[in-house]
Amino acid sequence: MDVHRTIETVFRIESPKLIAGLARITRDVGVAEELAQDALVTALEQWPRTGIPDRPGAWLMQAAKHRAIDHVRRGQLLHRKHEQLGHEPAPPAVDLVEQLDDELGDDLLTLIFTACHPVLSPEARVALTLRLVGGLSTEEIARAFLVPLQTIQQRIVRAKKQLADERVAYEVPRGDELVPRLGSVLEVIYLVFNEGYAATAGDDWTRPELCEDALRLGRVLAGLAPGLAEIHGLVALMEIQASRLRARIGPTGEPILLLDQNRARWDALLIRRGLEGLARAEALGGGVYTLQAAIAACHARAERPGDTDWAQIAALYSDLARIAPSPIVELNRAVAVGMADGPAAGLAIIDQLGDALDDYHLLPTVRGDLLEKLGRTGEARREFERAAELTSNERVRVVLRERAAKLA
Repeated sequence: MDVHRTIETVFRIESPKLIAGLARITRDVGVAEELAQDALVTALEQWPRTGIPDRPGAWLMQAAKHRAIDHVRRGQLLHRKHEQLGHEPAPPAVDLVEQLDDELGDDLLTLIFTACHPVLSPEARVALTLRLVGGLSTEEIARAFLVPLQTIQQRIVRAKKQLADERVAYEVPRGDELVPRLGSVLEVIYLVFNEGYAATAGDDWTRPELCEDALRLGRVLAGLAPGLAEIHGLVALMEIQASRLRARIGPTGEPILLLDQNRARWDALLIRRGLEGLARAEALGGGVYTLQAAIAACHARAERPGDTDWAQIAALYSDLARIAPSPIVELNRAVAVGMADGPAAGLAIIDQLGDALDDYHLLPTVRGDLLEKLGRTGEARREFERAAELTSNERVRVVLRERAAKLA
């Protein structure tokens, strides 16, 4: 069982790279995912007998590539037979060895643009890319979107079929085609980053490898389109948030909230890069991600929690609510207003949300925190207990139950 858990962990980390590399070979993301799963089955059969390889990711890729070669060759043979029967011309022969060794471009970046192709609905683009690039399960994606599991499953299945039916090219768009497709790509990258920054499920609060993948893709995008403000805004936001990763986890893996973190452990290099990126984004005009980066910068500039300019953060959230209104933005604005103007002011904003975030664990978490500050401990305890029931992350559940127990 330990070996099987190790294999599943390795596959979760490596699957986006496997699928991206295989999609370059097969030109079909659905087939690429199936071949990656075949490689996982082979590992589950062999590794318990032979042991975990020194380079498990390379082993999985090699096993998957062998299957990709067989798949492409079968397709070429079928096309040749069709040509002989007069059905359709065979495609030009492909040098599989050369294709397998071609490392030009960025496979993950190509995969994310393919999964975000305009032939798909925005919801399908995000769900498919989180599944393929983020390596998230359909259950985790459903929680991230606050929608039923079956809805996400249907979106992913239909999206892969539509990409195959439309013969979508496996490539990064250039020129005039790039800008229209950036919006959903930026959204997907940030969702992948957020899953790494605060995992929706499992035993770990963070998954730094997802943050690293999202940051790398964001930096590549910034190189592709250096004149677009929102790319720099998103990268700046991720840089500043990633600077806190080491400080967010305690010695035994327990979550450490922002105001309790040892700020000496924040990564100064990432903060500096983030602030520089924010300046570029603001100079270019800014937008939603630039505003969020400006909020993160308020925390980064504060040497101590007491130095935080909560009034400025509340004002920035008000600006964000005007251009991109959402219940999540209002929830965050409530936190800032509660810090700037007192918990009663924050609670008033929370009470206006109604049932918009009824199944989201952070709503009762924030409400419980504000109620505790107001001395309404019985109500606060019930909110923390409800939040613990709603979260799927075991680390977060433990913290919430501890907060509830202290108020008993």
